[in-house]
Amino acid sequence: MHSTASIAVVAALAGMSVAKPVEIQGKSTFRVDQVAVPKKANLNAAQHVLKAQAKYGNLNNVDPAIKQAAAQQGSVQANNEPNDREYLCPVSIGGQTLNLDFDTGSDDLWVFSTLTPSSQSQGHTKYNPSRAQRLNGETWSIKYQDQSGSSGIVYSDKVVVGGVTATNQAVEVATQVSQQFQEDTDNDGLLGLSLGSNTCQPQRCTSFFDNVKSSLSQALFATRLRRGQPGVYDFGYIDNSLYTGSISYVNTDSSYPNYWTFQAGDLSVNGNGIGSGGLAIADTGTTLMLVPNDILNAYYGQIQSAQNSGGMWIFDCNDQIPDLQVNIGGGTFTVPGSYINWVNNGDGTCSGGLQYNQGLPFSIYGDIFLKNQYVVFDQTQGYPRLGFAQGA
Repeated sequence: MHSTASIAVVAALAGMSVAKPVEIQGKSTFRVDQVAVPKKANLNAAQHVLKAQAKYGNLNNVDPAIKQAAAQQGSVQANNEPNDREYLCPVSIGGQTLNLDFDTGSDDLWVFSTLTPSSQSQGHTKYNPSRAQRLNGETWSIKYQDQSGSSGIVYSDKVVVGGVTATNQAVEVATQVSQQFQEDTDNDGLLGLSLGSNTCQPQRCTSFFDNVKSSLSQALFATRLRRGQPGVYDFGYIDNSLYTGSISYVNTDSSYPNYWTFQAGDLSVNGNGIGSGGLAIADTGTTLMLVPNDILNAYYGQIQSAQNSGGMWIFDCNDQIPDLQVNIGGGTFTVPGSYINWVNNGDGTCSGGLQYNQGLPFSIYGDIFLKNQYVVFDQTQGYPRLGFAQGA
């Protein structure tokens, strides 16, 4: 029987499989509604760049000036978009509820645990795996922008998100946690939704979505993230009320099969082309939109006060920031200039939400881009594809 479940999110915004297949009881759809909570630890713009570079294994190529800027302590106040909110989702693991970050740029499901040192887990809800089954020999490890990492061992337990249950889900239990996650006490871990890039060793763990997709009405999920207000994740269905026009579909690129990659077409400002987008990744776990230098030079060349300062693009907060248009699959999708006018540096300048990808072979289209779109992460065709529509 087709069923629909809805849950509220308390929150801030993938060889052989180890865990057994999920037990399926009928087809379903469900929605995860986001709710903002105060964010206790704000990253500066340089730290957001470093966070993305660490995620994709590119720390060695990062401009030293950015590393220096990222090392500076202290919070920043946002100009247009509140920078004191984050979005997490309540997930039940072994009957214990933790608030996790949904991330399409990774595939690990990892959590703070009772095995995490108390000095690293204060203020977090901790998963107790004492009644779960240990997956002997399985470990995991992730590196982050501060050169530290999160790592641990793997258990199998029941994981419930919305109306869908994975009864034998691999859960990566932290025995060591990065400083950036220690400070973010609202966030108890991560639920990855990419295509196979989790760090379980020696065998890859089956991801949550891979476990539950056969129980859904359709093997897809969709996001409608928003600026300054809650968004949603829909699993198993497409909500036609959340977008305007039609959905433009593009296949993922086989050169990076573990990620939600796509080919972006021409980029333009005020109808004037500024370059071709090339290969990109749709990543809900990255805040900024990170692109090659030629795109940055052309875009920020439209803003009189824009300058590259210490490897980061900044401009006068009072300047008019133009919209950016991106062609994908024949459709045109807008990043409003107000989104790119991202964070106030406290000295009359603002840091842009559009920054350098530090030489990565792809761009990263994070929340700056995604928050104005409706995006479908689709596995219904026998191959993964992405669908983009203008958000309603």
